[in-house]
Amino acid sequence: MPAKRWLALWCAIAFSSGTTIAQESYKFLTEIPIGGEGGWDILTIDSAANRLYLSHATKVIAVDLSKNAVAGEIGDTPGVHAFVPVPDVQRGFSSNGKESKSSVVDLTTLKTVSKIDTGPNPDAAVYEPRHGEVYVFNHTGNSVTVINAKAATVSATIQLEGNPEFAVVDESAGRVYCNIEDKSEVAVIDAGTHEVIAHWSVAPGEEPTGIALDARHHRLFSGCHNKMMVMLDTENGKVIGTVPIGASVDGCAFDDTSRLAFASCGDGTITIAREEAPDKLTVLQTLKTERGARTMALDPKTHRIYLPTAQLAPAPSPSPGASPARASVVPNTLKLLVYGLAESVKR
Repeated sequence: MPAKRWLALWCAIAFSSGTTIAQESYKFLTEIPIGGEGGWDILTIDSAANRLYLSHATKVIAVDLSKNAVAGEIGDTPGVHAFVPVPDVQRGFSSNGKESKSSVVDLTTLKTVSKIDTGPNPDAAVYEPRHGEVYVFNHTGNSVTVINAKAATVSATIQLEGNPEFAVVDESAGRVYCNIEDKSEVAVIDAGTHEVIAHWSVAPGEEPTGIALDARHHRLFSGCHNKMMVMLDTENGKVIGTVPIGASVDGCAFDDTSRLAFASCGDGTITIAREEAPDKLTVLQTLKTERGARTMALDPKTHRIYLPTAQLAPAPSPSPGASPARASVVPNTLKLLVYGLAESVKR
C-alpha cells in the first residue's frame, strides 16, 4: 500500500477508535451562586476531589461540585489570577498579581502555609507532574517562575520574549506550551531543561489567550482575539486548521473523550468544535452563555463545563482622549454557569 494511503487509513482508524460521545448539543444545566465583590479570572477543577477553584479579586473560592455549593475560600491573594491544586502534595499554588507572589496553600484546611516571590504580575499557572513543578507565568514580567511543589521553592526562572497568557502541559512530550499574546505565537518550553526551545506562529490567528491540548493526537488549540481558534501540529508547530469563534476569547478546553475543543468568549458565546481528523476542525455548536463569561473549566469526568460571570454595571463615559473605562461588577452577582450534554456518555 502506498505510504500516503497507509497514513490516511491509520489516521482514520486512530480518530474513530476509543470512547466517543454522541454529537448532541450542550445545554444549560444550572448555576452556582458565588457572590462577593470584585472581578474574577481563571478557574481550575480537581476532578478527583470533585472540587473547583475560582479566582475572585483577593481570594480563591472553593466549590464542592457534588453539591454545587461554595465549600470555603482562600484569603489574602491580592489580585489573584489562577490557582493550581497539586493533590500529590496536598498543596495549591496561586498567582497573586498585585503582590507578585504565589501563595502556598494546604488543600485540606485552605490555609496559606507560605508565599513565594514571582516575577511581576503573575497570571496563568499550570502543574507539570513529571518533574513535580508549578509554572507561574508572569504577564508583564515576560517570564516564568518554576516552583518545586514538594519543597515549595523556586527551581528556575525562564525568560520569555513577550507577554505570556494561558499555558498547557504536554507530559508525554516533556513540554509546556504557552501563548505569547503580543507576539501571536506559542512558546515551547522543555520541562527538563527549563529552556524555550521553539516559537510557533499562530498566524492567521492574532493575540492568542486560551489554549488547550489533544496530547494523544499531537494537536494544540489557541483561542485568538481576531475571532479565530487555530489548531497546530505539536510535532512541527504548523497551523493546520482554523474555525471562527466569538469576540473577547479568554478560555479554551479540550475533551479527550469526545474530541471536542471549546473556546469561551466574553461576548456571551462558546464555540464548540470537533476534531474530525488530523487536519479537520469543524464547528458543531455556538452555545449562548452570558456576557462576560470569558473563562472556563472542563470536568473530564462529567464532561460538564463551568463559566463564571456576573452582572456588569455600565462603564462611565471616558474623558476626552482617555481610554474607555471597564464595566464594574455588581456586588453579590458572581455565579458559575454550568452546561452539559443532554445525554450520558456513549461507550
